[in-house]
Amino acid sequence: MENVISIIIGVVFIVIGILHTKGNISLLHSCHRKRVAEEDKVPFGKAVGLGVIIVGASLLLVGTLHIISNVLLSGMLSVIANIVLGVGLVVGLGISLYAIIKYNKGLF
Repeated sequence: MENVISIIIGVVFIVIGILHTKGNISLLHSCHRKRVAEEDKVPFGKAVGLGVIIVGASLLLVGTLHIISNVLLSGMLSVIANIVLGVGLVVGLGISLYAIIKYNKGLF
């Protein structure tokens, strides 16, 4: 069941990331977008959106790989899935935090 939840959350994150990449940053908390200049909203949204899409894709992939791993009884596939999740979270959050710090002039 947790694998299905991971897939659903991954899809939701990907949809939210796509909305961000189109310049819709209204889903971000107000403290993360209050000092973003009008001309920077699109590049800011693209950068944050890319990070959110990477996190969502890693959640989607880890859920899918765990389901396949359970069917094939492959422990190695589970290890690979967890590595993918770890790398995806670090890279995705890193990109999003970098964009917030760069365009918002700080986290808060």
